[in-house]
Amino acid sequence: TYIGSIVASVNPYKSIPGLYDGAAVERYSRHHMGEMAPHIFAVANECYRCLWKRHENQCILISGESGAGKTESTKLILKFLSAMSQHSLELSSREKTSCVEQAILES
Repeated sequence: TYIGSIVASVNPYKSIPGLYDGAAVERYSRHHMGEMAPHIFAVANECYRCLWKRHENQCILISGESGAGKTESTKLILKFLSAMSQHSLELSSREKTSCVEQAILES
C-alpha cells in the first residue's frame, strides 16, 4: 500500500509470475505514482521522473528486518532505473542530442 510517496511491501518469499517482468516495467513507466496499484516500480518511476523532469536530487530508502527483501527490492529498483535510462539513451540517440546536451542548450 502507499503511504504518501512511500510504498509498504511484504516479501512474498516466492516468485509471482509477471510481477516484476519487462511488461510491468513498461506499465509503470507510463503512469504516475498512485494511478496504478502500489508497486516498487511506481516509486522508482517517481524518482526517475523527478530526477529528469524537475532536476531534483532523489534518494530511495529501503528499510526492513532481516529477510524482509531489502536486497531484492534494491535489485528491482535498479532493474527499473536501468530500463528507463536505456530507453532515454535510445531516444536521445535518435534525436542526436543527449539529455545532458539538451540541458546545457536550455541554460
